[in-house]
Amino acid sequence: MAERSSWEDDDLSALRDLARSFCEKEIKPNAEKFIEQHHVDRDLWNKAGELGLLCMSIPEEYGGGGGTFAHEAVLIEEQARVADSSWGVSLHNGIVAHYILEYGSEEQKTTWLPKMASGEAVGAIAMTEPGTGSDLQSVKTKAIKQGDEYVIDGSKTFITNGSQADIIIVVAKTDISEGAKGISLILVEAERDGFRRGRVLDKVGQRGQDTSELFFDGVRVPTSNLLGAEEGQGFVQLMQQLPQERLIIAVASVAGMEKAVAETIAYTKDRTAFGRPIFSFQNTKFKLAEAATETRIGRVFVDDCITKHLKGELDIPTVAMAKWWTSDRAMVVADECLQLFGGYGYMNEYPIARLWADNRVQKIYAGTNEIMKEIIARTL
Repeated sequence: MAERSSWEDDDLSALRDLARSFCEKEIKPNAEKFIEQHHVDRDLWNKAGELGLLCMSIPEEYGGGGGTFAHEAVLIEEQARVADSSWGVSLHNGIVAHYILEYGSEEQKTTWLPKMASGEAVGAIAMTEPGTGSDLQSVKTKAIKQGDEYVIDGSKTFITNGSQADIIIVVAKTDISEGAKGISLILVEAERDGFRRGRVLDKVGQRGQDTSELFFDGVRVPTSNLLGAEEGQGFVQLMQQLPQERLIIAVASVAGMEKAVAETIAYTKDRTAFGRPIFSFQNTKFKLAEAATETRIGRVFVDDCITKHLKGELDIPTVAMAKWWTSDRAMVVADECLQLFGGYGYMNEYPIARLWADNRVQKIYAGTNEIMKEIIARTL
């Protein structure tokens, strides 16, 4: 970024230095390895925990850093700066941990949050199912109460951190007759009998991320694993937490735009064609001027959203706007920048190629951009 964001103070700048060093040392040199094995090394989580980069916005009493969403945003931006999409830390930190913090019992919080903060436990959330997509009300996974246990049956797909997760928040129907009112969130430990992991999915982008299928075949967990005081609160809980997930995507999208523009400016000033730098051609300058402008607009919008979120003032329609617009424009910018690399832009060894492929999914998950427009339109 050209200048410090309005929400960033000296403490956050110091964290940025730490996060940047970590990403440069532990992630960037291992990018090819992570892609080839379709997951990050397990000890990456432990190393991050030792440095205090996990659960930074979770209170210190539960092992976290006692910070705010701004701390998570810094790490998201620095991860994007090294063009990494393999490490599912934003979901672990900013989503899974917060479901447990907001809705978990004291026992659930003291059991899992310190482990997530240290890297001992990796978190995932299992929402999507084959055939349901963004329609969370139509989940088929069932959690039937038998005595003091739930028996869980169903399957999930597209689950970030799926192959490494130690604790999974499962979206399930505890009452199949109640529609959205019958949805509950239940913690499932990975060592439970009947739980198994499917394949790590072969994706267009984010190839180092262990996005997986998960299967629940008569998995028994105690009823105390329910998130919340009573059954049927899951859909409301999801709606309350999804705005932060969408803001995470907006932050990552803008950081990806900034990375794409920086990489392309450097490349076009160094690369020559017809005896002069590519940057000197009018088309190159105009395309980069457009990309830089859209990136600046995105940065200002997202910074404002972060500031509002820190004050508890970010509303659902605004974050829907941020999610759809930034993820949409990130693809436009990445595509225009890739074009300026010529044939090299289509080679995976160049960061721009990975940015282009990795960013495409931002328009799909956490609610498709079509769903975002529907949310916005309801307020018009």
